[in-house]
Amino acid sequence: MRILLTNDDGIHAPGLKVLEKIARAISDDIWIVAPMEDQSGAGHSLTLSRPLRVRQHGPQHYSVSGTPTDAVLMAIGHIMKDARPDLILSGVNRGANLGEDVTYSGTVSAAMEGAIAGVRSIALSQVYAGSSVGDDVLFDAAEVWGERVIRALLALPDAPKTLMNVNFPPIPASAVKGVKVARQGFHDVQRSRIVHNTDPRGYDYFWFALDHSDSTPMGSDLAAAAQGYVSVTPLHFDLTHDASLATLDDAFPTAL
Repeated sequence: MRILLTNDDGIHAPGLKVLEKIARAISDDIWIVAPMEDQSGAGHSLTLSRPLRVRQHGPQHYSVSGTPTDAVLMAIGHIMKDARPDLILSGVNRGANLGEDVTYSGTVSAAMEGAIAGVRSIALSQVYAGSSVGDDVLFDAAEVWGERVIRALLALPDAPKTLMNVNFPPIPASAVKGVKVARQGFHDVQRSRIVHNTDPRGYDYFWFALDHSDSTPMGSDLAAAAQGYVSVTPLHFDLTHDASLATLDDAFPTAL
């Protein structure tokens, strides 16, 4: 099985090294194509206003000067065009991708681009406690549970145009209770905290930070992670709100 690894935390991210370890337990045909730098929060964005650069770091190991979506497109359309991947694994992200945060996630979006291209794709994220900062984030649960979750998903029929979103809880692997299949949930409170400061030259700068510290898990994936389970959520790209179709049909009759 040919496996493509990517992420949104960048080519040197610790979580990518964890993902490579997981992937090599499944296959010896591993390719890495990831952003050169941290692209957290990039969502499903494309680079259209500047050229992309590709840098090779070793055999089947590349970085791309763009977004996670750019990396997947470059991998499938150029680097691996004569040997397309059978599976795309995106992550292991440093931090949760739960609830509505999946819309911001470059990790999820890389898997989304893979699924759009017809490649089976899985996004993997390591939830961490609010007290963890920098390199203090532990990937223990992802390291131990990643392979078994991926193998279980590969044993199932593939759902076209659908990606699997996996989140590992912020606890030691030995304390993980198991796996829960869960719907995407919603935070009860979402605050984009704005950090305001002044640089050494006297100019203001601002920093966005998503803050869910006051949130109560309301949706199933949020609850699963909070309860100590690995959450697995199938996501697809049909964003149509079916319940509104009839109302809109009535509001816009054909003979307007």
